[in-house]
Amino acid sequence: MSKIVHEKMTQLCVKIAHGNSIKWSILGRVTVVKQFFHFIWDRILACSIGKPARYRRLTYRSCSPPPEAIETGVETSLEAASCRGFSKDSDLVSLKISLLGDCQIGKTSFVIKYVGDEQEKKCLEMTGLSLMDKTLFVQGARISFSIWDVAGDSSSLDHVPIACKDAVAILFMFDLTSRCTLNNVVEWYNQARKWNQTAIPILIGTKFDDFVQLPPNLQWTIVTQARAYAKAMKATLFFSSSKHNINVNKIFKFIMAKLFNLPWTVERNLTVGEPIIDF
Repeated sequence: MSKIVHEKMTQLCVKIAHGNSIKWSILGRVTVVKQFFHFIWDRILACSIGKPARYRRLTYRSCSPPPEAIETGVETSLEAASCRGFSKDSDLVSLKISLLGDCQIGKTSFVIKYVGDEQEKKCLEMTGLSLMDKTLFVQGARISFSIWDVAGDSSSLDHVPIACKDAVAILFMFDLTSRCTLNNVVEWYNQARKWNQTAIPILIGTKFDDFVQLPPNLQWTIVTQARAYAKAMKATLFFSSSKHNINVNKIFKFIMAKLFNLPWTVERNLTVGEPIIDF
């Protein structure tokens, strides 16, 4: 009897040992897989916050639209692109642009003026953040701007990391008729630089059409302060008006010229009472 009990106990121990062996084997494999994915994730993060992206210089091609396309902002449809010998995804360069600034300063009007009313209808909106796209041809390549507009209230600060990550340019915007919105640019800049140290910084004063109605001495004060902020941020300064389309397209041309070394330059304008451009 004792012999039978002993044999059964031995068999039970063997089964338990075998089961533990399988369990630890599975755990070991899971650990290896987890380590592998951690390694891949670390590499992705390292690449995303590493050196600034470099873009090739765009070369002129016979099948591309005329050079004035970049000056007039003329868009060519994707269907036309296919007819010209482009596959649906060939020669597509995607650029992410972020817009930061206080509420009610004209950020959304600025974007709509650039992308057009049709693209506004396709806008992807969520609480505190909206996304709009614009695609155009530049010397044989399709440039796709993905524009991330962060709402200006305090609850929208949570969107700053995702909006700024991988952006090639960040537009810091303020209302030219409200100096407090200019003062707040400092905080927006500090928040953005936590997540992106390589994007091109551009400081934009909106509502220029209202700004020119202010007393000349107040205009001079705002111009002086804005230029000082732009210098500290190492940013190019533009005064703009969405209502009259002043410097809206020019800002995006400036971004493309900086990124792709295009033969287009912006002229400096420091005359008080005119739309300032300083760099």
